[in-house]
Amino acid sequence: MKEVEQTVGAVTEPKGFLASGVRAGIKERGLDLALIVSECPASAAGTFTSNRIKAAPVLLDMERVPSASVRAIVANSGNANAVTGQQGLRDARRMAAEVALRLSINDNDVLVASTGVIGRLLPMERISDGICKAVSSLNREGGADAARAIMTTDTRPKEALARFNIAGVDASIGGIAKGAGMICPNMATMLAFITTDLAIAPELLSASLKRSVEKSFNCLTVDGDTSTNDTVLILANGLAGNKRIEAECVELEAFQSALDSVTVSLAKQIAADGEGATKLVEVCVEGAASFEEARVVAKTIANSPLVKTAFFGGDPNWGRIVAAAGRSGVDFDPSSMKLFLGEIEILSRGEPVGSAEEDARQYLTGSEVRLRLVIGGGPGSATVWTCDFSYDYVRINAEYHT
Repeated sequence: MKEVEQTVGAVTEPKGFLASGVRAGIKERGLDLALIVSECPASAAGTFTSNRIKAAPVLLDMERVPSASVRAIVANSGNANAVTGQQGLRDARRMAAEVALRLSINDNDVLVASTGVIGRLLPMERISDGICKAVSSLNREGGADAARAIMTTDTRPKEALARFNIAGVDASIGGIAKGAGMICPNMATMLAFITTDLAIAPELLSASLKRSVEKSFNCLTVDGDTSTNDTVLILANGLAGNKRIEAECVELEAFQSALDSVTVSLAKQIAADGEGATKLVEVCVEGAASFEEARVVAKTIANSPLVKTAFFGGDPNWGRIVAAAGRSGVDFDPSSMKLFLGEIEILSRGEPVGSAEEDARQYLTGSEVRLRLVIGGGPGSATVWTCDFSYDYVRINAEYHT
């Protein structure tokens, strides 16, 4: 993967993108409406929640991508516009239409996203006023405000930028994301918006995004809950000036590497900012029969409340780790297991390494934890990112609705 920068304003770093973030009054305080605009029609693709209950903006966007002509993404925080019936769909369409009217573009060329409390109708008059402000505030430096405007329980914005070269042409990919709780994407409450100035056909862009999401956002979990609103959108406007990518080629591989670096960075930033988190936890499983089986084992470990609370307490209770792996449903030989915390070997051939526990306890005092479990000799490996469970996770979610 390409090197990635956590650059402020990353989403407007690619050529031809403007953004803004404004306060519409949807939340009690702070910015709560974001707008991202391409100066010319862009190829667009998306991936969406696998939850059977899909928010109105998810249903709208699924109708509109892939596309070759998207111009804008509008997103609000503080209200999910989910489980809101036909009125919710009308409101999502109205958001798109109002952006389109003010930008003099087609309604169908605007994508919509929402995040926040489920089951409440959008305050459309406030949103309408916010859209007016957002359009008038569009600028090349607006990416940072857009990143803040999509936050809910996040403590900080998530941004990433990768620069790359295609056949002698410099291009870039910028992304922003939000998410801290209800995070277990299957495509969290999770949104990600990615921009690139690369020229690429919509179908290839869609395939590249799906590949990237599979090994980044779909390898992310905070609490095992899949939201009704999970959305990842990407716009590619072609203003880098490269020859448009129309088929599998070396240039597509370079783009894929850069895209993967951005999505993985955003996924890790979400995990590190999980609600109440004090530690970023990386779970690596190796030696499985396939990537899919390795990911199942890794996610089972990463979603275990017992594992996550032990990490919060700095307790090297490795029995919880192997017990989670054993109930994952994946077939492997327990006598082949090797387990490492950082570089410290905890298990060898399914048996404990007697001198390791105190070193492991000291290792767990850090803010980042890497767990590596080898379950056999197969070719499958996967890495999943999560965080610990602290007292604050319970407090935040006990009070979220109120």
